[in-house]
Amino acid sequence: MKHLCCVIIALLYHNLALAGEYRFDFNANCRKAYSQLMALNNEGAQETLKAELGKNPNNLIPIYLADYADCLALLFNGDEQKLRIIQQQQEERLSLIEQGHEDSPWYLFCRANIQLHGALIHLRFGDHFRAATKFRKSFLLLKENRIQFPNFQENKVLFGLEQSIAGAIPDQYKWLGALLGIKGNIKNGVAELAQYLNAHKDAPGAMQEEAMIFYAYLKFYLQSNPETAWRYINGSQFDEENNIMRSFIKANLALNYRKAESAFSILKKAEQIKGYAQYPILKYELAEAMLAKLDPKCVGLYQQFLTEYKGQYFVKDALLKTAWMAYIQNNIKEANAIVEQINSKGDVATDADQQAQAFAEKPIWPLKPLLESKLLFDGGAYQRALTTLQQIDKKQLGSIPHILEYNFRFGRLFEELKNDEKAILFYNACIQMGRSRKEYFAARAALQKGFIYEKQGQKKRAIDAFKECLSMRSHHFQSSIDQLAKAGLNRLEE
Repeated sequence: MKHLCCVIIALLYHNLALAGEYRFDFNANCRKAYSQLMALNNEGAQETLKAELGKNPNNLIPIYLADYADCLALLFNGDEQKLRIIQQQQEERLSLIEQGHEDSPWYLFCRANIQLHGALIHLRFGDHFRAATKFRKSFLLLKENRIQFPNFQENKVLFGLEQSIAGAIPDQYKWLGALLGIKGNIKNGVAELAQYLNAHKDAPGAMQEEAMIFYAYLKFYLQSNPETAWRYINGSQFDEENNIMRSFIKANLALNYRKAESAFSILKKAEQIKGYAQYPILKYELAEAMLAKLDPKCVGLYQQFLTEYKGQYFVKDALLKTAWMAYIQNNIKEANAIVEQINSKGDVATDADQQAQAFAEKPIWPLKPLLESKLLFDGGAYQRALTTLQQIDKKQLGSIPHILEYNFRFGRLFEELKNDEKAILFYNACIQMGRSRKEYFAARAALQKGFIYEKQGQKKRAIDAFKECLSMRSHHFQSSIDQLAKAGLNRLEE
């Protein structure tokens, strides 16, 4: 990746300095390079962009595309040492793009997308204020581009994403949206992406890869429609053959949709793709799939991830899960030794890492059947998880956290087994006991109740459940649970 960026940037600046007139030409070479970058095929992208610059030294699109390489490298590998360099390169690219013709729809669009890349990078490294500032710049540039070029279809891709994100801002951050002048709507945002994809069924658009990814993720998370998202990424248009990015996306959604076997198969196949080893996060994902099957071989993959990964995210989480496997194998001494490492390694920017840190500060081991049932459920082995949970003697539960988790796990299992009535009974018991506690089980139980009522068409009850979820404060996974509840209200109240 470093070699790619250095070569491309050097060629760009040299050639553009000699060019008489800058222009935007998203031609066949640029489309090919875009597809290669979005497949994480960096060597192929380098060759394609070199060829394009040789033919068209005054084309500004390669500058825009070079930013993808930097952005994706930071998002996937989290190497903070490269952050400042890439931020400077982004500013230089923006300056060059501003020298292009303003009568091209790509003039504002390229600037907007580079600003969005910057927002994602700042968010990746926990700088929420700078992320919000860059997001606002991108949002306003896109709004202006839509006014100037209403028929420029690529506007729909970025604006659809940003409108959806703005529509899911949790209540406690509404003031920030108002301050920045950003107002969104999830339904409208997803509709824009769908329109773009429908318009390019026969011939892929210039932003096809991102449109597909954004559509799948927004359907899955913000519209709480994993069935549609899963069907979409399993369609012929989302073939992951020889494509690291699509393999990652498909495996990641499979894990979140509790399809561990599918994720395992996808990632094992992806190991054969050239460039796979450049992304240690793929080993973390494979370890997650194996952990959900209680496969002790996951430990080796977590350890490889911890050795190779340059970032700070998911480090604490990987350590905790390595400790879980030692605990499940009755090696409590090793489990405790691993937990001690959590305090000095990684960061707490993600909910999973926060949970790991909280456990390290107050290590109370869960009942082994509770932990095993959770992991089996996460992998989609519902009947095996239910059998494991049913073996627990209630008298063994003892502490409130154990009782909360016991009720929540039963609720989730009955929900997935299509027994909504029993699920709600267990969720209500969890909420009643845990609404004022730091454990996330009560808030998540209220969220799940909202999902059930929404599917049943009981709008008022769903809204009440989502509001009840948002009323619970200072619990683990606060931001992600709040965002899902806010998205639910956005869907029902619009």
